[in-house]
Amino acid sequence: MTTSVRAGDAAAANREDRAEALLGWVGRHRNGVTWTVAIVLLGIALLAWRQITNRQGERVASQQLNSARLALDSKNYPLAASELARISANYSGTRSANEATILLAQTRLAQGQSQQAIEVLKDYASGAPSAYEAQAYGLLGAAYENIGHPKEAADAYQQAASAAEMPFLKGQFLSDAGRTLLASGDTARAKAAYQEIVTKLDSTSVAFEAKERLGELGVTAK
Repeated sequence: MTTSVRAGDAAAANREDRAEALLGWVGRHRNGVTWTVAIVLLGIALLAWRQITNRQGERVASQQLNSARLALDSKNYPLAASELARISANYSGTRSANEATILLAQTRLAQGQSQQAIEVLKDYASGAPSAYEAQAYGLLGAAYENIGHPKEAADAYQQAASAAEMPFLKGQFLSDAGRTLLASGDTARAKAAYQEIVTKLDSTSVAFEAKERLGELGVTAK
């Protein structure tokens, strides 16, 4: 019993010594500690301010996006394009800005402005968040195809297929890639695209077409 009490007293004394040592160290380095605490508090304040600002920006952008959607639904393409371009530029990085960029490209395509759609997408697609990457490259492929650039279209469609998570989308993009690769004269890559559909995506709706294309190219589907 006496030994336990002494051990407890020794531990308590040790804690007190450490506390006194810490207080002494803080006293000797008061200026440094003050600046460190101030910097930490400033960092926390800036982080909180950024989060509040981002939430406010997302809310405003979402409201403006709804307005642009109404213009698009009513086929007022010039107004929709103007509002979508503004959202994309002013609220970059938000979910609404990403959706606005995709909708802007679709609006340009609906207006027959494929070159403008390419200008919207060519830089955006390579850095698009994963949720938008496949759609961005798919639209880019359609835009290139519309202006008669099958090679660039095929490259974009293959990027879309690589980014697509759902099998039916991956299969559709690979089929688009195969078609445009044939149009560009790249038969070898077209065969590879169709073969990938047949071997890896046989359950998708484009698998039958892929087998037909391979048959036309003299390849037996495996």
